[in-house]
Amino acid sequence: MANTYYQVYIQVVFAVKYRAAVLDQAWRKEVFAVMGNLINETGCKTIIVNGVEDHVHCFIGLKPSVSISELMKTVKAKSSKYINDNRFLLNRFEWQEGYGVFSYSHSHIDAVYNYIKNQEKHHTKSTFKEEYVMILDKFEIPYEERYIFEELK
Repeated sequence: MANTYYQVYIQVVFAVKYRAAVLDQAWRKEVFAVMGNLINETGCKTIIVNGVEDHVHCFIGLKPSVSISELMKTVKAKSSKYINDNRFLLNRFEWQEGYGVFSYSHSHIDAVYNYIKNQEKHHTKSTFKEEYVMILDKFEIPYEERYIFEELK
């Protein structure tokens, strides 16, 4: 892609299936590192991957030739496989279907990075669902409450 210049920053947010709080702190960072490597392998740039027990935030410098949907399909499938292959859980692990993706300008990099870095502190004050709805509202993205995420069964 000679003479192609770009600056595309996105945050992708997705949850564990049924929003189950199963991403244990003992191995969570290892999985986030695997996700970062998977993102980098596509030619995109991982800025930060972090989250808490029930969801993940990925902040990415997106390469324009990479489809967000294909990127997420790969990251979610291969990270699920990694969790299952390493038997971090007694039951089969799955990510919730779908994700939220939000774009940012260069001037927002530090603020978004710090927000994602401080997820554990942030979630002492609000739930994931509250956070997710706040982001959707901030970006003025219409949604139907019943389709946000499936509840734990």
